[in-house]
Amino acid sequence: MKLYFAPNSRAVRIAWLLEELSISYEIEKYSVGDKALRTPEFYKLHPMGRVPVLEDDGITIYESGAIVEYLLAKYDNGKFRPDLNDPTFPYYLQWLHYAEGSIMGQVNTIVVETILLPPERRNDVNVKRAFKLLNTAISNVNDNLENKDFLTGTFTGADIMTGHACIGAKRVGANISNMINIEKYIERLLSRPGLQKAMRI
Repeated sequence: MKLYFAPNSRAVRIAWLLEELSISYEIEKYSVGDKALRTPEFYKLHPMGRVPVLEDDGITIYESGAIVEYLLAKYDNGKFRPDLNDPTFPYYLQWLHYAEGSIMGQVNTIVVETILLPPERRNDVNVKRAFKLLNTAISNVNDNLENKDFLTGTFTGADIMTGHACIGAKRVGANISNMINIEKYIERLLSRPGLQKAMRI
């Protein structure tokens, strides 16, 4: 199994899950924005020139959410994904997809408008709107975590997806100072050896 990876990207989610599942894997490491991701060879792996990409048993798959679902379906045996008949299953799916559906779009806007674009092209209106939407999205996570350690009660793939997004939201400046559940949740996630190892790659 081979993971095409860049630090500080969504590829961290996949390395984290592989560590949690105790699956051996090979890393091909890039940096975010690496020119090597914009080559004809890499475009054969991902037509947008992005990571993560996973190769496993003759298949090549990209998109972090799809890879998480693939790995859990193939290798998990129920540890990090509830059974279809489990009452938490619908909420597991909801929180699994909440990362990209409600959080990461705003994080991406903030990164582009405050870091990637040259100052003369930045738009403060876009940044303010993104922070407003991001703080609303994070507040919803905070409310859901009341009396829970993890999004559906126990640690699942949903925490890898949306937990990682929450960590990213905090890093770009989301105001979580009054969201004690999120603060504790992020601390809980950052204490997991699998995530610690994935963040050191």
